[in-house]
Amino acid sequence: MTTQPKLFEIETENAQIESVLLYALGEFQSRKKVLAERELALDRLRGAFKRAAEKFGVEEFSDTQIAENLEILGAKVVKLQSFIAKHPFRVTVSSEIAERAREFYNETLTQEKSA
Repeated sequence: MTTQPKLFEIETENAQIESVLLYALGEFQSRKKVLAERELALDRLRGAFKRAAEKFGVEEFSDTQIAENLEILGAKVVKLQSFIAKHPFRVTVSSEIAERAREFYNETLTQEKSA
């Protein structure tokens, strides 16, 4: 018998997913890659998401999980036919989300240095 997650468990999980995604997007930009207002194949972002998952000690997210949660953050996500690409999503991140991700990434690095 499975139990339904409690409200606070869901909020904690959502916050953790958001943190991983923001960190990944910030880390992508820290590598001098342009993110804001640019349509990117999800494949271009996969490495950043993998490194962020490792950093936060969580299991790597599937393409669908990444796409769904990026949409929750406010990114524009377009699903392609699966025969077009191995990771069949295109992602466009607004300037506001890109800036938020950059700030989150920098704050995370600052906190690590002071710890």
